[in-house]
Amino acid sequence: MKWLIIIVVLPYFVILLKIYRNLRKVKPFKQEGKPLIKVSVVIACRNEEKNLPSLLKNLYSQDYDPDLFEVIVVDDNSTDNTCNTASAFKQIRFLKVLQNPERGKKSAIRAGVEAASGELIITTDADCRSGERWISTVTAFYNETKPDLIIAPVQLENKPGFSGRFRELEFLSLQGVTAGTAAAGNPVMCNGANLAFKKEAYISHSENLHNEILSGDDIFLLHSLKEEKKSIISWLSSAEGIVTTSHTDSLESFLFQRARWISKAQAYDDGYTLLISIVTFVTILTNISLLLFGIIYQEFLLLFFVSFFLKSIPDFLILYETTGKYNKRHLLKWFIPSQIVYPFYVIIVAFHALFSESRWK
Repeated sequence: MKWLIIIVVLPYFVILLKIYRNLRKVKPFKQEGKPLIKVSVVIACRNEEKNLPSLLKNLYSQDYDPDLFEVIVVDDNSTDNTCNTASAFKQIRFLKVLQNPERGKKSAIRAGVEAASGELIITTDADCRSGERWISTVTAFYNETKPDLIIAPVQLENKPGFSGRFRELEFLSLQGVTAGTAAAGNPVMCNGANLAFKKEAYISHSENLHNEILSGDDIFLLHSLKEEKKSIISWLSSAEGIVTTSHTDSLESFLFQRARWISKAQAYDDGYTLLISIVTFVTILTNISLLLFGIIYQEFLLLFFVSFFLKSIPDFLILYETTGKYNKRHLLKWFIPSQIVYPFYVIIVAFHALFSESRWK
């Protein structure tokens, strides 16, 4: 009878294998020609006076026609010199610096989109960096496919040590699931650090973004668009379309960030997203329970190893495919240690999500 417990892990195994198969079908986007579309880059930020200059220099160095893109910085009630730092940057031809009339990243994004003059909106964060062909790549993809929402790739910067490698692998696994589900036409995740959408699509769905929740400007837009069957949501697979984001300052801030991500799940109404979230959590809880029982009753140890192995197969395949696309396959030597730590990390994050207050970032 004990072996019936393994049945609990099988849905995870099957779902993740399907995601892996779809991920393998993703082909890199090859840009052809130069699009002539007006683009607005919206950056919602708070207390980012140290990071903003580097990002703005990054945007100034883009190979896209400077007459065809604007940058809109929305300061969300910063207590440092963020607003003046942005205003002092004169190299970008069309730069708007706004104050968020309300509070929170979600309302800051909305203010930036409403002030935008571009047909296509691209969002990113103040601590992100990109290559010089970032805007032109995203815009060329939009010009060829005309989706309502473009989910574009994000990677974590390199950081030595187990903590840094664990975070990179965890982030890459999320990117793999994002790309695999989007390729199947049923995306479950996106990241506002590299997201593009039609202005009209955002405006028409802005009332469905759960304004009672501080964060979630990206995922709730995705879910709202999915409900509208005619919406087109696409994954952009391109090395030149990647945005690199920095690590959080400390382990505590990292856990709070992930707790904030998880806390939004209570407002999810997308069936497939909920299914994957529940199946993943149940699988992790099963593995931890089997390990604890195995410490007391040795007959459960074999069950634990079988369950651990079943979960690890699709996890490894997705990471193998994703690390290859991001030229980070060397990180796979950290896979087994990360797999051992991961269940405990999820439980800690879930605990933070239940009992900690939300933070803007």
